[in-house]
Amino acid sequence: MRNDNKKNVIVGIFVFIGIAILVAGVLTLGGQQKKFVKSIRLKAVFDDVAGLQPGNNVWFSGVKIGNVRRINFYGDSQVEIEMNIESKTKEFIRKDSKATISSDGLIGNKIIVLYGGTSAAGVIEDGDRLMTEMPLDTEQMMVTLQENNQNLVSITNDLKTLTGKIAAGEGIIGSTLMDTTIAESFKTMLLNFESSSRTANQMLVELNRFSKELNKEGNLIHDLTTDDALYVGLKETMASFQSTAGQLERMTESLNAITEKLQQSDNTAGLLLNDEETAATMKSLVNKLDESATSLNAGLDALEYTWPFRRGFKRKAKAEEAASPK
Repeated sequence: MRNDNKKNVIVGIFVFIGIAILVAGVLTLGGQQKKFVKSIRLKAVFDDVAGLQPGNNVWFSGVKIGNVRRINFYGDSQVEIEMNIESKTKEFIRKDSKATISSDGLIGNKIIVLYGGTSAAGVIEDGDRLMTEMPLDTEQMMVTLQENNQNLVSITNDLKTLTGKIAAGEGIIGSTLMDTTIAESFKTMLLNFESSSRTANQMLVELNRFSKELNKEGNLIHDLTTDDALYVGLKETMASFQSTAGQLERMTESLNAITEKLQQSDNTAGLLLNDEETAATMKSLVNKLDESATSLNAGLDALEYTWPFRRGFKRKAKAEEAASPK
């Protein structure tokens, strides 16, 4: 009898432990599936769910807020997703939010990700259908990666060929890199550039020294820039020069007017300079005066030998001979 009671106690303990484990499992699974949390239902329509299954999680801003309740066909070839979302999170999700399909990790289970939304749109309500955005197709990504790999291999082969030609000294770059003459010329050019830099630095030092000398007291440049009296005198001199320049300009204008008058024939000087007939008359008059002077000189020479003036000229000749030194 006592053994039977002992067995019953042991069986009862195991039954109790089994029930506790069952209840704990139910509560755990229910917590993971949000079965015991107050929720609302949202919908989204996709062209392709990419292996999404009921029970998969729904995430918003990196936080799990629900799960996929049901997957139904919709329209001709689309799929409608029903999601259970925790009611306490609905104030953060807007009616213009979007839903997309992603993966829990690189190769993990498929999940629904909610994102976006603006404060201008209202808060979601039970039964709302969200806008969707198709995720990147993994197969397309693999095809693109394969094409990129092939392109990379082709680029690598081209680079290998190019570097081989450069190493062989082919082409402009190859000859530039491999030709020692060009290298020596480039080295010489760098040396010349270094020498020019030193010369330029020396010139800058000399210019700096020269500028310091110019700024010393007693120097003309220093006096011109600092002496107020010298500045006033220079200003007055410049004003005098300006006045003289004005007078010269007026004199030039007067000379130009006189020149213009001389080029005209309505005045005596202009008539003498520009009229050919007047010039010919003046030339004839000068010739006649020259001839008259020649005749007068001849007459005066002949006058010396005439009887009334002969004695006077003899007396003059004797006086000049007596006055001349012997």
